[in-house]
Amino acid sequence: MSNQTNTSANLGFENNLWRAADALRSNMDAAEYKHVVLGLIFLKYISDAFEEQHAKLEAERAIGADPEDADEYRAVNIFWVPKEARWSRLKDNARQPTIGKVVDDAMLAIERDNPSLKGVLPKDYAHPRLDQQRLGQLIDLVGDIGLGDKVNRSKDILGRVYEYFLSQFASAEGKKGGQFYTPRCIVGVLVEMLAPYKGRVYDPCCGSGGMFVQSEKFVEAHGGKIGDISIYGQESNHTTWRLAKMNLAIRGIDCNLGKEHADSFHSDLHPDLKADYVLANPPFNDSDWRGEQLKDDKRWQFGIPPASNANFAWVQHFIHHLAPTGLAGFVLANGSMSSNQSGEGEIRKAIIEADLVDCMVALPGQLFYSTQIPVCLWFIARDKKNGRFRDRRGNTLFIDARKLGAMIDRVHRELTEEDIRKIADTYHAWRRDKDCEAKYEDVPGFCKSATLDEIRQHGHILTPGRYVGAEEVEDDGIPFEEKMAALSSELYKQMAEGLALDEVIRKNLEALGYGE
Repeated sequence: MSNQTNTSANLGFENNLWRAADALRSNMDAAEYKHVVLGLIFLKYISDAFEEQHAKLEAERAIGADPEDADEYRAVNIFWVPKEARWSRLKDNARQPTIGKVVDDAMLAIERDNPSLKGVLPKDYAHPRLDQQRLGQLIDLVGDIGLGDKVNRSKDILGRVYEYFLSQFASAEGKKGGQFYTPRCIVGVLVEMLAPYKGRVYDPCCGSGGMFVQSEKFVEAHGGKIGDISIYGQESNHTTWRLAKMNLAIRGIDCNLGKEHADSFHSDLHPDLKADYVLANPPFNDSDWRGEQLKDDKRWQFGIPPASNANFAWVQHFIHHLAPTGLAGFVLANGSMSSNQSGEGEIRKAIIEADLVDCMVALPGQLFYSTQIPVCLWFIARDKKNGRFRDRRGNTLFIDARKLGAMIDRVHRELTEEDIRKIADTYHAWRRDKDCEAKYEDVPGFCKSATLDEIRQHGHILTPGRYVGAEEVEDDGIPFEEKMAALSSELYKQMAEGLALDEVIRKNLEALGYGE
């Protein structure tokens, strides 16, 4: 990722591809158009994977293989693509005025023959608002993705294009886009800090599934394989739930997102789940969560969250679903660290006194497409005496990362790979097993390991800036008296220049007839 955390550092053509696809959007709203484009990318992905297996089976006909047997594909976790849905048919009909119906029929056929995709794929390509000529051009454009890259084309290239397009649509949609997309650099911090090597990963507000994709990437990057983690998720928005199903399928990631979309508070699809890792980016300061209907819910172990704000309902929902040695990392608005309104301070105090808060990270602003409000990361540990780590009972790590990141355009900032590594390494040095060579030290202005007593002294407020202190200024070796003399001399010089300038202005005004 280097200095950019989007895919452009790794994939040379995706920006040009986005520009070309966006040019075909015409007057269509980005929220609608994303389903058109992402649906086609998904169809191209499953078609590529199918054709690769089809060619293999064709070559094995002599030993009894049947390239038209659907079970030959399902056995190796590849979607069966019926003849009427294959990309070659779309390509052959791309210039026909009926191409929209051809695509709709293809989507219906794929859902019919692959039950896990039922109700997931977009089927609105024949609608009059979608220009059929532009749709044909878009099919040609998507058809060229990955050509000539046989090794990575199906999963890697198309998966990365899908992810890049998700981020671009989030930017184009603004506030609404943030509902389905969490910036990749924020997901990267959560995943690198939690390090989900093996076990059950849970996200009860999973959006388009970015947390899961990054978790799988982490596992593979550290020598594991897809399948080392079990994925459980839930999403309340139907269209976003569909995006998540496609996003994970295009990566070949098996998951349990429930049979349909559902609200995690009022219809918990995984009521008995105890997860090893919780990663989440819940809606900020949600006042429409109907909390008044859940006052007696068993999840509110630390206090009844206010109906006016769901922040501490989410926190307690995460804790409720954690295994005895589980870890949670999630995004919340900064107000969650200090608010005392409607009983929130008492709930936060109870969670702190239960010694569950492992780490707090203050992030820089302008990271989200959907909001400019500053956010923070919470890390919860069920067991701070976990045998793999140092005994950190009674301690919490505070990291102030507000000065990190780089502007990628006029309004958006991203954390660089080096930033993510700095934050994660600091946490792991603090948390690591007793024999680890990495040594943790407090760094003024950046990180501080605080005791429970220190947090009590601050009224159970968790804002990192209160604990890390001011950054140390390196001594330049110049004595104070010498510095003061030089500064005084410079000040007197500027004051004299100011008086001279005042005199010039006075004379110019008099020359214009505006004297006293």
